[in-house]
Amino acid sequence: MQLLPAHFHAASSNVRPLRIPSFQRTECLEEKLPFTVRMVSDEHALSKAVEIRHAAYKRHVPLFAESLKTPETTDAEDGVVVLLAESKLDGTALGTMRIQTNRFRPLSLEQSIALPDSLAGRPLAEATRLGVTGQRIGRVVKNVLFKAFYMYCQANGVHSMVIAGRAPIDRQYARLMFEDVYPEKGFIPLRHAGDMPHRIMQLKISDAKAKWQEAMHPLYDFFIRTSHPDIHVGRMKNNVLPFAPVGTFRLR
Repeated sequence: MQLLPAHFHAASSNVRPLRIPSFQRTECLEEKLPFTVRMVSDEHALSKAVEIRHAAYKRHVPLFAESLKTPETTDAEDGVVVLLAESKLDGTALGTMRIQTNRFRPLSLEQSIALPDSLAGRPLAEATRLGVTGQRIGRVVKNVLFKAFYMYCQANGVHSMVIAGRAPIDRQYARLMFEDVYPEKGFIPLRHAGDMPHRIMQLKISDAKAKWQEAMHPLYDFFIRTSHPDIHVGRMKNNVLPFAPVGTFRLR
């Protein structure tokens, strides 16, 4: 998948095309989306997120996708939220992302590699299990999920966003100005990703705005100068999911 150019079109002719405003403008505008993004808080919403997650992974890594047919233990752990994008028209699930902070336990990628001193002991958030619809609007949904990730990190005092991408998806993160955590190591097999090699990358929250502005990034206005009231993220709560996924564990 490709990141959006400066202008993009909605998937349906019935939806007004979304436009990212000019980089030159200074005022902050409000933009409505044809879908919402929220934090999963019940079993039905989680099942929708798991369904779109599995479908997305099945298109690209079908063998690994077999392990994603049901909720994972991590989905219900403290310090974890699952985001769900849903169509306003019919409630269809359009995309999902899981965000794990290291407030209660190490990040999932730390099962496979230790973080450098520059990140050790810092409040971090790792985005995993990103999946979007195969429809054209999926490109829009993906960018909105990344904005939600950024907003969530801001709201919760996160130092750096961390993400791991397999080739060629890692290039998308590089275009968002994420940098290699271990440039000399290249791609590293990750246990929580079926031992598939991933490129581990990070973006410091306090640096993101300046980096995007200096680079005149085509998504700068979209991330910084445009308000999206359809994105509903906020402060971290313990046990956001008040249930245990079947066959996994019970929340303490």
